[in-house]
Amino acid sequence: MNIRLSLVSLFFAFAGTVANASETTLAPRDTSQLHIASGSAMLVDLQTNKVIYASNPDVVVPIASVTKLMTGMVVLDAKQNMDEYISINISDTPEMKGVFSRVKLNSEMPRKEMLLITLMSSENRAAASLAHHYPGGYAAFIAAMNAKAKALGMNSTRYVEPTGLSIHNVSTARDLSKLVQAARKYPMLTQLSTTKEKTVSFRKPNYTLGFSNTDHLVNRANWDIKLTKTGFTNQAGHCLVLVTSMGNRPVSLVILDAFGKFTHFADASRIRKWIETGKSGSVPDVALQYKADKNLKARQTGVAQSH
Repeated sequence: MNIRLSLVSLFFAFAGTVANASETTLAPRDTSQLHIASGSAMLVDLQTNKVIYASNPDVVVPIASVTKLMTGMVVLDAKQNMDEYISINISDTPEMKGVFSRVKLNSEMPRKEMLLITLMSSENRAAASLAHHYPGGYAAFIAAMNAKAKALGMNSTRYVEPTGLSIHNVSTARDLSKLVQAARKYPMLTQLSTTKEKTVSFRKPNYTLGFSNTDHLVNRANWDIKLTKTGFTNQAGHCLVLVTSMGNRPVSLVILDAFGKFTHFADASRIRKWIETGKSGSVPDVALQYKADKNLKARQTGVAQSH
């Protein structure tokens, strides 16, 4: 009798676990309970490829250094020697003029380390140099970026340079979701983009510099970040793309045009809270005002009408 009761108890305990798991992973959420400060966003379930949430996902906006995720993909597609020392050269990238960097022009480092600081720390000189040393040169690199975007079905995306400094590097949350899903299949992109910090060495002249990740979430124990890239310019606002887990499911998240240097991270946390509890919490008034002033929703309506 005791054995039978134990088995019954075990069954109901297991059934309860399944119910709870389905509640956090499968049950649809009320989008009216999700409040974010970003102008545009998209959350995709990577197991089903279904869109869980989208806000103004088809508005074309500048994407700042999220550009560098495509830069990294094009570098790896070329299958160049990642241990080869290449020089810091920004002569092909006019957007670099007057932009501060601790990295010294003409100094050298291995291509893999250059890709590391491009992805992890968003180092602009490194990104420009990777394009400069591409087979066929800089113009061929930019052409490859746009060809890759087209191949991935990123029909609203355009690249004119490899750093994201140009306002003419544009995309949408929907397109960038496709980029993130493609990038997660490159082990080196996932490894380098989620590196927390590293001191790297240069030669000619010899010096070292410490770099840290621009995505603060990689340092938080309660986040499991599998791939990430941040971006910021005045025109683009603060941007964040990542692959992580929410409600026990792998997801990709794109956040574009957020106010303030922590708002994109706060929005990621609000979205995860909404997935796991059904409610996101509130958004600071100043961030909501920024969102209202940018008014991407009106542009989203325009996009819908133009198609």
